Amino acid sequence: MSEVSDHYERLLSRHYTWMFGSSFAEKVAEQKSVLAQAIGFLGHENARGLAVDLGSGPGFQSIALSQLGFSPVIAIDTSSELLEELHEQAALHIDPQSLPIQTHPADIRELADIVTSPSAMVIVCMGDTITHLPQKSDITALCNAIYDTLVSGGIFVLTWRDLTAELHGVDRFIPVRSDENTVMTCFLDYASPDTVNVHDLVYTRGPEGWTLNKSSYPKLRLSADWLTQQLEAAGLTVEFEGSAGRLLEIVARKP
Repeated sequence: MSEVSDHYERLLSRHYTWMFGSSFAEKVAEQKSVLAQAIGFLGHENARGLAVDLGSGPGFQSIALSQLGFSPVIAIDTSSELLEELHEQAALHIDPQSLPIQTHPADIRELADIVTSPSAMVIVCMGDTITHLPQKSDITALCNAIYDTLVSGGIFVLTWRDLTAELHGVDRFIPVRSDENTVMTCFLDYASPDTVNVHDLVYTRGPEGWTLNKSSYPKLRLSADWLTQQLEAAGLTVEFEGSAGRLLEIVARKP
């Protein structure tokens, strides 16, 4: 098991949806808005087909894609716990007449083994998923697989957190969320020019008082320029580069 998937199993999966501080429906609506704008780059508003969600988590993007009319939607994530949450939430937020979302408990680097090429109209990799890959060479390989999997004219939507600027001292400590029973914070350790170690600390209150749960995992530090270079080297055309909330966003098209 990779450090990232182990971190999610030990700690993060059971707090993942909670840490956003909004309802599940609100997160789906937020991502639906981001994706609806990105889908405009398809150039034909009514075009729908296969969509793939890389690092789907509990399904914010997968459910939004389904609501936007894409079918089928393939959701890939290493966390079985989050995929189970996706199944539960899909039953609440998707039209019963729609095809169910297909889930695959797998590493996103297995894209070529899961999805036939070329077949996808849209591939998304959102949240901070791309930074979870072990090495930059894995991203280069993934960009090539994405190009192969997309149909001509299909688009790839990427969001990620820019960790290239190093924080110092107490600025490395970032409050995530707190309520009366749970307090979550993290601190960052800049291990190298390419990686940062994220240490998550979660205090939970039970009948006998507060308990500390802690775990850490590495993330890649990725600039927009470098990611654009990888996408273009794979053959994709970058149509948009900007931001989606607190994350950076790139939308690229397969010619």
